[in-house]
Amino acid sequence: MHKILTIGEILVEIVATERGDGFRQATPLIGPFPSGAPAIFIDQAGKLGQPCAIISRVGGDDFGTVNLERLKGDGVDISGIEVDPLATTGSAFVRYRPDGSRAFVFNIRDSACGKITLDSRATRLASECGHIHVMGSSLYAPSVVESILEAIRIVKAGAGTVSFDPNLRPEILESPGMREALLTVLAETDVFLPSGEELFLFTEARTESEAVAELLATGIKAVVVKRGAEGASYFDASTSLTLLSFSVEEIDPTGAGDCFGATFVTFWLNGASPREALEFATASGARAVMHFGPMEGASTRAELELFLTEQKA
Repeated sequence: MHKILTIGEILVEIVATERGDGFRQATPLIGPFPSGAPAIFIDQAGKLGQPCAIISRVGGDDFGTVNLERLKGDGVDISGIEVDPLATTGSAFVRYRPDGSRAFVFNIRDSACGKITLDSRATRLASECGHIHVMGSSLYAPSVVESILEAIRIVKAGAGTVSFDPNLRPEILESPGMREALLTVLAETDVFLPSGEELFLFTEARTESEAVAELLATGIKAVVVKRGAEGASYFDASTSLTLLSFSVEEIDPTGAGDCFGATFVTFWLNGASPREALEFATASGARAVMHFGPMEGASTRAELELFLTEQKA
């Protein structure tokens, strides 16, 4: 089995229990919840029994410990996570607005994971992996960008593959060098996993079919468009298919796209048909929104199979 690698932020989420437009007044909070887009992604891969690892940094604090224990417990190789006793683990304070959107206050760049580098241990780990997954949200600091690009070179040199989820939020989209880093990653991408309008981030085309054709013409093997509650679509040179989402009660959408992506990539790497990979990924995303907390809805394969059986009954 191909070992999947990801690199980027590990943090905790502290969530307001009341809806509002931000954090300009005192509000009740709950947490910490283990989080970080690449951490959620790799945790879901681990729960599926997929060999996987993450390169990151946490502080020598309780927030770091809660993440390390969760990832290790779900089968993730955490040997690439450096624990810095003098740093603090990243954090995100989250508040849901009345319309369901989210307001964030991040501490990432100035936290332990703001200084990720590929030391000799991390370089060896990258050389053991046959696939690397990149989250656009992880391109937040020069050292992290450099580490991701070097890891891509290592994996590609071993005939490995790359998947890329733009996963962009307004808070980071205008960061210096962000677009250049995104384009560099895209040029190495085999599986592109945009959400909705992210499909058009790198295309001249403004219609879906033309944008997909433009992306595939660059050498990307597959484009998977995540549509949230509206399902998902898969495109490659010879296949086009769309699956509707499942009707579930949404409790918390955080992490659903990361769980979807991890499940799709895991099935794709292991030879599943596009339909099977997309079906299991859609089920994974649906189960994720049924649980409160970013990693709380990550699923085992048995849980996904049972969910699909129940949905088809």
